[in-house]
Amino acid sequence: MERTSPLYKHSGKVPLASKLSLLARRKIFDLFIKVFQPDQNMSVLDLGVTSDNTFPESNYFESFYPYHEKVTCAGTEDGSHLEAKFPGVRYVRVNGGRRLPFRDKEFDVVFSNAVVEHTGNRAEQRFFIHEACRVGQNFFITTPNRWFPVETHTGIPLLHFLPQIWFRRLIKNTRYNYWSHEENLNLLTIGELRNLFPGKVAPRLEKVRVFGMPSNLVAYEVISE
Repeated sequence: MERTSPLYKHSGKVPLASKLSLLARRKIFDLFIKVFQPDQNMSVLDLGVTSDNTFPESNYFESFYPYHEKVTCAGTEDGSHLEAKFPGVRYVRVNGGRRLPFRDKEFDVVFSNAVVEHTGNRAEQRFFIHEACRVGQNFFITTPNRWFPVETHTGIPLLHFLPQIWFRRLIKNTRYNYWSHEENLNLLTIGELRNLFPGKVAPRLEKVRVFGMPSNLVAYEVISE
């Protein structure tokens, strides 16, 4: 049965958003491989998987990653289909805004792609980041760059450059109403992303570029270095 998550409900209507997202995610995955050089012994938590199984950019980590036996997927949506689609993967459902049901430093790496911008206000985003840092020995966290010219969820250019409260008011009660609520979309700049991390953590920050422009932000830490 096909399932479309609310987070992807406009992808079919806005093909540009979907294509940009998939292109950026391939680059992000390549950076992850370059940074961590994983093997079959490295345990990974993919934090923030989706119920969606209709678009190629959905749960792309599992599609690209070869060592499914060491991957645990966690999300607030039903991702149980991933266990059948990618044998060896384990799925755990979690509650948004709650402490994750994992031990401190349980995973070698916590991977989380384009999730933090959907976790609410800055305090809620900070809690999400702190939990990722708690359960992972290392982390690799990405989010769309607010200053990329096209807002990748709606496919609308430039409007999101306005103060976010204005952006939300302008798309409220339109076909993009879902994204007008802070709990569904709260975009980040590179400085705002940096400030979400615990004070003792100094993440490396990089920009992933699409068509020469920084479309996504990546924060990561490699303790073993």
